[in-house]
Amino acid sequence: MNLARPGARLVAVLAAAALLAACATRPPDLAETPWTSGRLSVRVDAFADAPARSVSAAFDLRGNGLQGELRLSSPLGSLIATASWAPGVARLRTGDSETAFDDLDTLARHALGESLPLSALPDWLAGRPWPHAASTVDAEGFMQLGWRVTLTRWAEGFVDAERTAPPAVKLRARIER
Repeated sequence: MNLARPGARLVAVLAAAALLAACATRPPDLAETPWTSGRLSVRVDAFADAPARSVSAAFDLRGNGLQGELRLSSPLGSLIATASWAPGVARLRTGDSETAFDDLDTLARHALGESLPLSALPDWLAGRPWPHAASTVDAEGFMQLGWRVTLTRWAEGFVDAERTAPPAVKLRARIER
């Protein structure tokens, strides 16, 4: 191509801009996203007729609030459940069964009987507020989505999140670095 001609230069510039725009808008490939691993515990206090509930598991998490995968394993390493999500769908696999949900919030309510901000979890574990909701930052962490996220021990791998609205829920993660 002869770039000395003005029309050829314009075509080259437009082609380069289109290529750059395609690269910039391409969603990250989930397979290229690094895993975050550790231990996770969730406790939901008793409320009304519902008894207290808790779960503790090893976890492997990759992705973000838009697409990702969360694997939960028993202390002996057996896979308990896998949650995966993409825009418009969230799936929960346990054993040989798989259930589809409209979103992560519905999946969490089904699995735990209570809503958890699973879309925000990858950012919270990275020590930052989720960029898709307002937050208030202070010296100990931040408030977001009705949850108090404490990062005072984040350098040691701990993230604590607590919702005090009934039923109270506590989430604690220990991240392996």
